Amino acid sequence: MKYFDFYGKKASSLIAGCMRYDSFAYDKLESHVKTAMDKGINFFDHADIYGGGQSQVVFGEFLGKNKDLRSKMIIQSKCGISSGRFDFSKEHIIKSVEKTLTDLKTDYLDILLLHRPDLLMDVEEVNETFNLLKKEGKVLHFGVSNFPSKRIELLQRGLDEKIAFNQMQFSPVHALGLDHIALANTKFENSSDRDGEVFDYCILNDIKIQAWSPFQYGFIEGTYIGNDEYKDLNIKLNELAEKYQVGVNAIVLAWIMRLPYDIKPIVGTTNTKRLIDCIKGADITLGREEWYDIYKAAGHSII
Repeated sequence: MKYFDFYGKKASSLIAGCMRYDSFAYDKLESHVKTAMDKGINFFDHADIYGGGQSQVVFGEFLGKNKDLRSKMIIQSKCGISSGRFDFSKEHIIKSVEKTLTDLKTDYLDILLLHRPDLLMDVEEVNETFNLLKKEGKVLHFGVSNFPSKRIELLQRGLDEKIAFNQMQFSPVHALGLDHIALANTKFENSSDRDGEVFDYCILNDIKIQAWSPFQYGFIEGTYIGNDEYKDLNIKLNELAEKYQVGVNAIVLAWIMRLPYDIKPIVGTTNTKRLIDCIKGADITLGREEWYDIYKAAGHSII
């Protein structure tokens, strides 16, 4: 497992995504989380809406019975999506954080992310809220999720706290943040920048990118792994999986982590054996030709 320094804490470069943890019976969840930690993952990603809030509740049951493990974890959660709208109001953020802390049975979050951009965002109100949460020790650090670069800059200019992360959907199939760079100065399809050079913006401003849904081809449509619609990609992934003696999921994660953006993939599987195989991807460094072969097999153009 690879690690990075996060404000003096050692954090795993692979993040365990907890969105589907509401589907776990307690014994299965305990085994899954402990296996993840035994294999090197200590970073766990939540959101107040995952499993209708139940994912945090079952994880809190685990923490309540394993209090000694909390100090060994990096726990983040997200808020800002509420009943068909976005809400960055002070009232909503504080209410969400307090419920999250109660559900998780912890006194603090290592990181709080604003889940999606609120079109009615009041930066001064967000700043006041973040400062209060930090002063009270309820949240140590802050970030965003699914934010384009200019929206991050607008928010950061009004904040006393540093934005530490931006969580974005990213995979060999969903690589919009790279396509317009590869096709710069052309009129080819996908040459347009959708997010304001968000990848380069983040690295220039020391904001670490987290990649959600690394195995999905759409927003919630399903996985491209083993999908006949992505035949060329699966052929290449299987070829490299055989070479490195790992599963194809590990190759995908190695592909993501080969980029110079220091991306932290979020692995949301509830299959413990698959999780163990995914972890192997953190120790694989793909060659340049291998990386580009996957990129092209996923349907992206190289001039």
